[in-house]
Amino acid sequence: MKIKNPFRRDRKTVSVVRLNGMIATGRGLNDAGLAPLFKKAFAKKPSAVALVINSPGGSPVQSSLIGARIRRLADESEVPVYAFVEDIAASGGYWLAASADEIYVDASSIVGSIGVVSAGFGLDQLMNKYGVERRVHTAGTSKSMLDPFQPQKEEDVVRLKSLLDGIHQTFKDHITARRGPKLAERDLFTGEIWVGKKGIEDGLADGIGHLVPIMKNKFGDKVKFQVFGQKKSILTRFGMHVLGDVSHSIEERAAFARFGM
Repeated sequence: MKIKNPFRRDRKTVSVVRLNGMIATGRGLNDAGLAPLFKKAFAKKPSAVALVINSPGGSPVQSSLIGARIRRLADESEVPVYAFVEDIAASGGYWLAASADEIYVDASSIVGSIGVVSAGFGLDQLMNKYGVERRVHTAGTSKSMLDPFQPQKEEDVVRLKSLLDGIHQTFKDHITARRGPKLAERDLFTGEIWVGKKGIEDGLADGIGHLVPIMKNKFGDKVKFQVFGQKKSILTRFGMHVLGDVSHSIEERAAFARFGM
């Protein structure tokens, strides 16, 4: 039987989970890949869990799943969660940050972009130029919606807008539920981004601060940090990439580039 020493002060521990990169199914940040990390991070009931975020966003579904997992574990274990934004927590990245009880940013951090985007290409004119005929047969009038090899149809655009509006409303509901009383009384859901102090003024963050000093201020100078991060594949560690990894890397760089990163 372990006997507790009454003269020994328990050292407080903070579990640190690094959330770096694009949010996507299969690669990058996703619920299946992060589930074991969060389980370990909350397992021994630390004083707090700190999320260190650097993400331009990505899949709304994966963002929702990850955010829901964070809140479920936090509520079950009664452990507070703090988010620390590095370069950027935009779109789905901000969804994750809003899952924390408090959000801290650097003076130059980017937050926000509370919106939904769908992008693609129209190649029908290019095909016409070279005399390429597209042959598509479907069962179901909407099965070929927004086919990039066919002229854009107005009814398809209307249908897509309806889908995007639904996802956007889910995003807004999440932010309102998590940050509601703190948000400025104006429309913050336009896809706009904020930097540092402006994000704090509009209620998207709680203060300027970095991981170590903020956690030491809350839990004492002797606080211990235990870091959890996703493991890279052995191919990636040796600098080798399969085609899918290269494609994801290019897409991720493009996502960061939208915000000047």
